[in-house]
Amino acid sequence: MSDINAILEPGMLVRHPDRPDWGIGQVQSNIGGKITVNFRDEGKVVIDGSYIKLVISDPA
Repeated sequence: MSDINAILEPGMLVRHPDRPDWGIGQVQSNIGGKITVNFRDEGKVVIDGSYIKLVISDPA
């Protein structure tokens, strides 16, 4: 099974699996497993990709 976080690139839309209240987020950077995401309802959050597997969101 591949690590979905490894393919995340700036501009991609994602959701946090444990925080649906944050809404859709846009990936800002993905460096060394630290993924910075700007969530619509939470703001900018740095996520440790070794613990949290983000879910790619459909832009619709």
